[in-house]
Amino acid sequence: MSELNHVGLWSRCLEIIRDNVPDQTYKTWFLPIIPLKYEDNTLVVQVPSQFFYEFLEDKFVDLLRKTLYKVIGDRTKLLYNVMVDKSSRTTVNLESTPRTIIPQKKVIGKEIPQIPVADLDPHLNPEYNFETFIEGYSNKLSRSVAEAVALNPAKTIFNPLFFHGTSGVGKTHLINAIGTKIKELYPEKRVLYVSAHLFQVQYTDSVRNNTTNDFINFYQSIDVLIIDDIQEFAGVTKTQNTFFHIFNHLHQNGKQLILASDRAPVLLQGMEERLITRFKWGMVAELEKPTVELRRNILNNKIHRDGLQFSSEVIDYIAENVGDSVRDLEGIVISIMAHSTIYNKEIDLELAQRIVRKVVKSESKAITVDDIINVVCKHFSLDVTAIHTKSRKREVVQARQIAMYLAKSYTDFSTAKIGALIGNKDHATVLHACKTIKELREVDKAFRAEIDDIQTSLKKRG
Repeated sequence: MSELNHVGLWSRCLEIIRDNVPDQTYKTWFLPIIPLKYEDNTLVVQVPSQFFYEFLEDKFVDLLRKTLYKVIGDRTKLLYNVMVDKSSRTTVNLESTPRTIIPQKKVIGKEIPQIPVADLDPHLNPEYNFETFIEGYSNKLSRSVAEAVALNPAKTIFNPLFFHGTSGVGKTHLINAIGTKIKELYPEKRVLYVSAHLFQVQYTDSVRNNTTNDFINFYQSIDVLIIDDIQEFAGVTKTQNTFFHIFNHLHQNGKQLILASDRAPVLLQGMEERLITRFKWGMVAELEKPTVELRRNILNNKIHRDGLQFSSEVIDYIAENVGDSVRDLEGIVISIMAHSTIYNKEIDLELAQRIVRKVVKSESKAITVDDIINVVCKHFSLDVTAIHTKSRKREVVQARQIAMYLAKSYTDFSTAKIGALIGNKDHATVLHACKTIKELREVDKAFRAEIDDIQTSLKKRG
């Protein structure tokens, strides 16, 4: 075929892909792809590196294959021309993996009797919607992905969508918001929110009452299944086995799965490996602890929504001293209002300080970058000055990266400011350090324990 044809075909593919991924993802991973030729039912595209090829195959192979089937036909093959040496322009051809399930394929079996959509209670909390979910740096990615899924359930690459984060950072709010938006946009879809605990109770009852087939058939009829606190499946083998089959059925039939957990998939102890693998098929996104700026915005939003009046001094104090949980912030506001009403006291800084001291275990003093550097260097038996040198020794580089990672977690400094204070590095170096340490923590238990030890020492300082 002519050059115009393969370029035209790829342009049509890009139109579909762009509607199914965030703009930044599209620009980063799809715009650099160059169509080379189309012949013998095979589209050949060039990608800039082996890593690029592996990332596409790991994260986007389903989207690519489904798009090719739609634009060209379901017998289309994809071949990558991978640049392995830029200086000599050496390339190799690598085939796309054949593991994708064709979306048009139907599962053979009996029709599942369905409860009419009008009679199915989705068990969603309408208070938890995107309008009431306040966006900040710590949850920006998660919210963007959540909105993409809500607009096109089961039609993006984010399936399953797996959120994780500590208690109180907004996971339940966000997954409910997705369900609420889907019901608003697609009222015909069967959406269900359920906690892992309730799922387990229902399954146990079905075994006791000999109605397990009915239980499985019901869950296999759902279009959008949202399960909260998935970590509670840990150690419960029979429940996991049943959920595994439900998960497979829904995923193979183009249904959307949304899961939330208090930890990343790789840290789910007592969970079957085949389930953990599936949890990572789509998108895994972390909701981090809210920054001071986000906490301030959340407080302002709640106070405005409830028709209350707090001075900026009181709001700043709460935002700076209640740091771990959005739930804690809301609890503090309720406690202050209760004390103010019952004891007829003005809402001032003194009242806020008294309530916060009772509810929150406040740190004796804020953790500074100097504190972090001192604790990290002591842990690795390094001179404090070493971290500011240009040394590329492994132990110095790792200590510097850990210090940057902890500074990002414990202070509100920008990455540029952190880089200036730790080794006089630029913001890109800090971002790379944070990514490196975060990934190591997730896959290396010994390293994670070491970081935990350093954090414990930080909290005990002074």
